[in-house]
Amino acid sequence: MPHSAQSTFIRHSDDGSTLHIAGDWTLANYARLRQQLASLQPTDTPHTVDLSALNTLDTAGGQLLADLLGPDQLQHLLKQDQQLPDERRALLQRLADIQPEPDPQPATHINPALVLLERIGAKMLLLAGDLRALLGFIGLTLSSLLANLLRPGRWRLTAIAAQIEQTGINAIPIVALLTFMVGAVIAFLGATVLRTFGAEIFTVDLVAFSFLREFGVLLTAILMAGRTASAFTAQIGSMKANEEIDAIRALGLNPLELLVLPRVIALLITLPALTFIAMLCGLLGGAMVCAFSLHVSPTMFISMLQENVDVQHFLLGLAKAPVFAFLIAVIGCMEGFKVSGSAESVGEHTTSSVVQCIFVVILVDALAALFYMEMGW
Repeated sequence: MPHSAQSTFIRHSDDGSTLHIAGDWTLANYARLRQQLASLQPTDTPHTVDLSALNTLDTAGGQLLADLLGPDQLQHLLKQDQQLPDERRALLQRLADIQPEPDPQPATHINPALVLLERIGAKMLLLAGDLRALLGFIGLTLSSLLANLLRPGRWRLTAIAAQIEQTGINAIPIVALLTFMVGAVIAFLGATVLRTFGAEIFTVDLVAFSFLREFGVLLTAILMAGRTASAFTAQIGSMKANEEIDAIRALGLNPLELLVLPRVIALLITLPALTFIAMLCGLLGGAMVCAFSLHVSPTMFISMLQENVDVQHFLLGLAKAPVFAFLIAVIGCMEGFKVSGSAESVGEHTTSSVVQCIFVVILVDALAALFYMEMGW
């Protein structure tokens, strides 16, 4: 509350506790009122406002009075002064309502380390929530799969065949070409490095071990994560956005049996088959480089494979394919069910499904490698 010098329009009581407003607070006296208000000195002492000597009041004078008292003091005055005429009360109430809010307090300085810890904690909570949701969806899928396993009448063979064509047969060219080139690159790099030690003949073993145990299944799973999981999410997400899944439920059908199980079963069949093709193509790429770079004939390449590489490595690599297939299919379908109903949401969850699938595939492959090593396989 400002403290004023004594004037025609504003006067303090002798003890300074009451502010007397007097005279005509109108547009005609606007300049004089502004001049007297500008001469006020601020003080922290609260005042009681007395409007009994106020003769006339218009909008211009009311705005100056609102500037003098502030919105809070003006609201307090309207509550305390019950003798105020209705027209003046309405004018002052309107002016109090439209007064701008005081500037917000400047943000306090926050330690960047605390901000970083807060973000890490939020990400960990989000990750824990996603993990719980994934485990729950895996449980639902497994229970539904086992429940339908002994009831062939509920198998959707047409949908499974269509998914096998889309996820398996149509993916053979890209899988074969990629693994052929990677096999050639590994053979070329292996021959270059091993030649330094006079051991370039072991390039055959390097290519065989790499593709039979790791690269055949890993490259195929990553390709399926980018190609198939994104397709599953986009297909189911579009159905969710168009409320087709709600219509399926309204018809008394189970979306899990209708949409998820055919995709899971199809990928359980196609990913091991694609892994086998990837192994053959990788070995073929390595054999080609060995033929041109090391003068190892294809017959000799096959003979060395039979002598030096046990079938155990092929089985260990192929055993990971069904696990990767199940995880990729479940994550792709689950992200599709998370779509909220817009095209933007479909894109976000499609990207999320690819990232999650690649992360889970690499994580499980690393754990499997450690397990094989500890078991001496």
